[in-house]
Parts: sequence; C-alpha cells; structure tokens
Amino acid sequence: MNRRVVVTGLGTVTSLGCQLEELWQRILDGESGIHNLTLFDTSNYKVRFGGDLGGWSPDKYISPKEVKRLDRFSQFALVAGADAVSDSGLDFSAEDPYRCGVITGSGVGGLHEMEEQTERLLTKGPDKVSAFTIPKLMVNAASGHLSIQYGLKGPNAAVATACASATNAMGDAFREIQQNRTDVMVTGGSEAALTPMGICGFANMRALSMRNEDPPRASRPFDADRDGFVMSEGAGILVFEEYEHARRRGAKIYAEVLGYGASGDAGHITQPDEAGLGAAKAMSNALQDGGLNPDDIDYINAHGTSTPLGDAAETAAIKSVFGNHARQLSVSSTKSQLGHLLGASGGVELVLTILALTDQVVPPTINYETPDPKCDLDYTPNQPRPRQLRMAMSNSFGFGGHNGSIVVGQLRNGS
Repeated sequence: MNRRVVVTGLGTVTSLGCQLEELWQRILDGESGIHNLTLFDTSNYKVRFGGDLGGWSPDKYISPKEVKRLDRFSQFALVAGADAVSDSGLDFSAEDPYRCGVITGSGVGGLHEMEEQTERLLTKGPDKVSAFTIPKLMVNAASGHLSIQYGLKGPNAAVATACASATNAMGDAFREIQQNRTDVMVTGGSEAALTPMGICGFANMRALSMRNEDPPRASRPFDADRDGFVMSEGAGILVFEEYEHARRRGAKIYAEVLGYGASGDAGHITQPDEAGLGAAKAMSNALQDGGLNPDDIDYINAHGTSTPLGDAAETAAIKSVFGNHARQLSVSSTKSQLGHLLGASGGVELVLTILALTDQVVPPTINYETPDPKCDLDYTPNQPRPRQLRMAMSNSFGFGGHNGSIVVGQLRNGS
C-alpha cells in the first residue's frame, strides 16, 4: 500500500514578496508584481517589462563568497529552500541522510551565467571564461546545492520540462516517499531567465505580451484581450514528508498530496494541443492516482498563462475532465499577478494552492475584464472569494508538450 505524503514546509521567492505572509496578503489584495524591468537596459527591446527582483540580495542566507559561485536561479532555490526547511521544523542532522533527498525543476537553469561567460569569451578571449561556468549554469546545480546544504544523500535530481518542470519534479518527489524510498523530499522549482537573450527569444517568437504601456495589466489569463504571457523569475520550494514521520515529530501539516498525473502532447514543440487532450490526460491521471472523482475537486490553480491558445486549450481540457462539475469549480490563475516563472511556476503555484486550502479562500484572476466565449468557466475575476475547499489541483504545461497536474487536500482522517 502506498504511503501518505504531506507538506510540512513552504518557501518562496517572487516579485510580490519572498515571505509567505507578505506574498499571500498581496495576492489576496489583488496586487501585481509586474513592472518595467530593472535588471538591464531594455529601451530598444520589443518587451520592456516583467516580474524581476531588481533589488535581490541573498546575503542574509548565503555568504558573499558562496554567492559568486551560484547562478541567480540557484540563489533563489537556496533561499526559498532555507525558508521551507525552517518552516518545516526539520533538523536534518537527526535524520537518516539516505532517507532524505532533493528533486527540483528549472526550465533553462543558469541563463545569466551562460550569457555572461559568452560575452567574456567573445570580448576577452577563451582564457577569461570562468572555471565556475559549468557548475553554475547546469540545470541540476540548484538540487545539488540544496543537497549539499543539508547533507541529504537520498535521491538527488533535476527535472527540465520547460514550464512543467517544478510540477514534474514534485510529482517525482511524491513518488519517492509514497513508494518507501525516502521519508523527506525537498522539492519545487527555481528560474532566473529574465536575461537579454531570454526575453528577446520569447518576444521574437511572439509568446510575450506587448503591453509596454501598462505592465501591471499585461498578464490577463482567460480575458478576451490577452496577448501573451509575462516573464518573471523566482522560486517555490516545498518540504514533502511521509505522514507518520511528520506526525511522530509533531510537525505542522499544511496539506496532503493526494495524486499526480503527467502526459505528453506529442504535437507541436511550442503550441499546446488545441483541444487540450494532453492537459486533460494529466488531470485525469492525477485524479485516478489519488482515487478521486472529478467532483472531489473544489479549486484549480490553472496554468493560465494569458496566451490565446493556451488558455482556451486549458479551458477545454477542464471541461472534458470535469464535465458538469466544471461549472461548480473555482478556477484562477495567479500568473495574472506574478507573471510566468517558467520552470519555477508550479512550485510557487502549489504553495499558493495550499495557502488557499489553509485559509479557505480562492485567490483571484486579476485583469479579467472582457469574457472570451472560448473561456467560459468561473475564473474568480479580480477579487478573492471565500469558499469551502477540501481538495484542489494545480496545473503546469510546458513547451515540448509536457503536462503535469498535482492534487492536494486537507489532511484526511484515517489511513
């Protein structure tokens, strides 16, 4: 019989705040973390805004010497991870290190380092490329540093499935505990792709919103006037733990992880299946994995990126999986406030989904002004809504046709 898995620690780094209480309050207040970019000069760029952390400093968590050896995405992961571990109350020195592991996700890893060292190569010559280049840019650097930080010798892996990375990573972590290979997993995702190459690459493929005149209103999932997603950066890290292990140590339990599903579109490398068939399969797999019925779900934190094709496809997928119950669901996209953190988005969004369960309130989809006939569900427009929530689903879908869905719920009684 599969073991039960619960969530005992949460940590975030976002453009709306890095402390849970601040982030959650600003989400409920309907604030936007999207603004004109401050990391570099974008005056001649097609897109000049996003959700960057312009004044970012990890010095309270990481020594200045160590910071120089870490790409920005690894810094985000270590800070969010430190908060999640602290929140969990775990003392890893008292745990079997081989029963504790790390699985994190990132879409592109150390893009900052890659661009910086490419510039050094071209302007200063091959001998000036940093010896830290490879260990800083590799996608698995974040999970490696987290395992080193806490001495975790269990499974240590990284998932790179574009915008599904964090959700796929958390699904893998869930399985490790569920199938009795580990007792604790640090998991989630981090991303720092707001670089000149990153934003120009997405802009030139026409994936991004062009609302340079009004950044806070640019991300508008499911709205008829949506014109693309808004890039952001940050991390969402969680501590997953076997239920009895958490109970024995008197841990605070936020929620129970009930099911996980994944699928592939096997279609276009960047466009979703228009009928949402792959997304639907991931959602139905997550329900089946948890032994759940569609009407068990009260809320979906949608992938909802604010792209014309993606939002319509996800709406179609939800309707195909949930049938008549789709009209009773509360749906929202917190990307309307945070933008799209790419490979980190699933981690941050699962944190917010769990906080919604905790406080029994559905976060809003801001900037929802004009209904789209293709998107005709209850997207919780512009204002949070109190609601009794038992179980909720978080969706993540990525370039390459990667789909992941994870279901969490209030802690159930019994075994």
